[in-house]
Amino acid sequence: MSAGAAGTWKLGDLEVNRIGYGAMRLTGNGMMGNSDGTPIDRDVAVGLLHSAFEQGVNHIDTAAFYFSPLRSANELISRALSSWNGEVVVVTKVGPGRDPSGEWLPMARPDQLRGQVEENLRQLGRDHLDVVNLRRNGPGTASLTEYFGALAELREAGLIRHLGLSNVRPEHVAEALTIAPVVCVQNSYGLDWRRADESGLVDLCRERGIAFVPFFAVSGLRREAAAVQEHDARVHSVARAHEATPAQVRLAWTLHRGPHVLAIPGTTNPAHLAENIAAGTLRLTEEELAVLDKPGEDTAGAPAEDAR
Repeated sequence: MSAGAAGTWKLGDLEVNRIGYGAMRLTGNGMMGNSDGTPIDRDVAVGLLHSAFEQGVNHIDTAAFYFSPLRSANELISRALSSWNGEVVVVTKVGPGRDPSGEWLPMARPDQLRGQVEENLRQLGRDHLDVVNLRRNGPGTASLTEYFGALAELREAGLIRHLGLSNVRPEHVAEALTIAPVVCVQNSYGLDWRRADESGLVDLCRERGIAFVPFFAVSGLRREAAAVQEHDARVHSVARAHEATPAQVRLAWTLHRGPHVLAIPGTTNPAHLAENIAAGTLRLTEEELAVLDKPGEDTAGAPAEDAR
């Protein structure tokens, strides 16, 4: 099974398989820093990343603010890539920040973004970053012109190869495109959370040749929360028809939204990693897609699925 089974997309001039990997869970906690879980062993984490690469994953999502008291996602990725010969596109993000204790800081000012870019460069051990997403930090950031302009200058200086956006609305994409090319947009999106459909963002990205990269495509409204039972009858019905897991159905539904839609599920479980990658081979029928698009019905007693 290979991550290439779902097809490929280009982030600028960088071709990636549509199923990638999100590194947040490698640190032992989520973005909110609210997990008391034991972080994954470093050697195990590196082995998991190598396993992902061996299965065709060549697109990794990370951030300097993905860290716990004992682990840094960027550090683990750097270790894994230092002993890997293949090409892997690393996408990181700037804007939000956390202090060394893990407390969240206000969104960086435009003049502080260079420092965040340089921190990612240092942690990843690289002289340039493949893709940097400007993540809008809440509704207070009305205009992105100064922020995206600052990153465009770093792109011209050679520190960044390509630029993207995260947590944005269609008007932010239009605004950014007047400054520099946008290769990807990363927003929360999934079967239970379709604001990017309602706003037209998914369609806009397709029309402009921009990758749309959902996060929380499997966990949905649970975000970083612990695994719970899958209660959606629609998902169970389709999963049974394909002898697949509910998580695979949710990923497959996401990928069916268009060839420009990528997936970046994260996990620390090798079996779940293989399942996520295998979801790229799941071909849903028009009838099944119509079933999934109907309002959901809860079912009790369904097997628990990890949020990844």
